Amino acid sequence: MKTFDMIVIGGGAGAFAAAIRANELKAKTAMINAGLPLGGTCVNVGCVPSKRLLWAGEIMHMARNHNIPGIDLHVRRFDFQELIQDELNLVSRMRSEKYEKVLRALEFVTFFDGYARLISKNEVTVKGKKLHAERIIIATGSTAKVPPIEGIEDVGYVTHIEALKMQKLPGELIIIGAGPVSIEFAQMFSRFGSKVTVIKRSPGILRFAERELAERLEQILTAEGIKIVTAEGIRKVGKENDKKVLEISVEGKEMKVAGDEILIAAGKTPNTKNLGLEAAGVEVDGKQAIAVNKNLQTSLPHIYAVGDVVNLPARYETTAGREGTLAANNVLTGAKDRIDYSTVPFTVFTDPQLSGVGLTEEEQVKRMGVCNCRTVSFENIPKAIIMNRTEGLIKMVIHPETRQIQGVHILAPNAGELVAEAMVLIKNKNTIDEVIDSLPMFPTLSESLKTVSLSFNKDISNLSCCI
Repeated sequence: MKTFDMIVIGGGAGAFAAAIRANELKAKTAMINAGLPLGGTCVNVGCVPSKRLLWAGEIMHMARNHNIPGIDLHVRRFDFQELIQDELNLVSRMRSEKYEKVLRALEFVTFFDGYARLISKNEVTVKGKKLHAERIIIATGSTAKVPPIEGIEDVGYVTHIEALKMQKLPGELIIIGAGPVSIEFAQMFSRFGSKVTVIKRSPGILRFAERELAERLEQILTAEGIKIVTAEGIRKVGKENDKKVLEISVEGKEMKVAGDEILIAAGKTPNTKNLGLEAAGVEVDGKQAIAVNKNLQTSLPHIYAVGDVVNLPARYETTAGREGTLAANNVLTGAKDRIDYSTVPFTVFTDPQLSGVGLTEEEQVKRMGVCNCRTVSFENIPKAIIMNRTEGLIKMVIHPETRQIQGVHILAPNAGELVAEAMVLIKNKNTIDEVIDSLPMFPTLSESLKTVSLSFNKDISNLSCCI
């Protein structure tokens, strides 16, 4: 039996952050990983490859729809297989540089390739080897959830993992789900030339986002040719004339939707199965996520968990990485560090991007019984007018008495960049008066934060530029 100060189970963002912090503390650490290669979801089958393809689609779309008089552009060549190979090459390079190379440099970390299983509170097996540690961090991530639809296994489907490796562009693509993966892939494949139909169970898309902005994004996607259908249920899946066919119920009527491929993007399931959590006594919730407290501690004081495998609210690459760092520091030093998830932003990388941080209108109404909110169209932002990109919106939520900024939600090009400033404003408890006193560069989209702040005091339609 090999003995370590700490065992980290997993190989993604949370696991690597934990291992790096353990190495800094000179703790003898075992890292165990199987399933996805080193780097986990983000670099292999998530953020890195999908954003590469989304950027490619955005370039093609902009070439055809820039709306600048005097310029006529054409996409002279589009090779889907070459594009996919470029994406896969990028993944390989980043996995090598950001994970494999980093791991080799961790002096106090020993890597084990294989599936880990807890056999007691302090013991883990991997490929027949038994490892012991006084501290354990679980960072095993999640996998795509496949809803129980009759016939789906027989007919076949892809998840985001297989979709990022397709060698043939589907002529017609059906996507089940209305979350970030569904909406990003819908726009991506639509811009590549697929006829896309999104099937969702509830009204609206991106239900966690500010409703007003999500509705505007849905309108933009529909205008691009993406069909979005709300179905009460999916009865079954079959095949007709080499097409995969969904039988769905819409407003009480039965209808069929046919496509060359079905992409399932209906959420994720935490990777807790076969981990041996019951043997160690680690509690999970009803969704099979590991239950942790605010310090990332499980039901056992020496076992922590981070990332997609836990039951915390924000499930992003950045939170997983930060959780890994804090969990390692907490379990090795006795600290009680935690994340304030109310100041963590999100971004859906459509075009325009949809980003947000802090309270939505609905959330403020629930908490305070009132919403002190303003929404400003990017038709009022000079840089957006210059770019011919006025389709966006920015919405701000402030405290009705203190005027402290409690939420900012942005639908705009590069909203993921803009929300970083909003994150700092909320984290630092700034008021709109402090934003109004600031002097953002003109002309930039970042002026939208000052403009929406001004809208609480003035009719912004009567203001000149640079106010």
